[in-house]
Amino acid sequence: MNSEDENSGTPVVPDHTFLLKLAKAKMPFGKYEGRYLVDLPEPYVVWFSQKGFPLGELGEMLRCVYEIKVNGLEYLFKKIRNF
Repeated sequence: MNSEDENSGTPVVPDHTFLLKLAKAKMPFGKYEGRYLVDLPEPYVVWFSQKGFPLGELGEMLRCVYEIKVNGLEYLFKKIRNF
């Protein structure tokens, strides 16, 4: 079973480079400055999803973190972070 982009129907190919970068990315500002994005508290990430994610790469990463947390996949990043 292949995953497909909901809008275009084209297969979604995971970007391994992006996942590695996401695993090591840290929050650049605010109360949780310096914490890994994947380790941010879920309510904080949900708040961002409701208020709007920042523009650019940070927003894209936070959007992914939101999906990861909603689906309970945080554990996958603990091993990735060690690479």
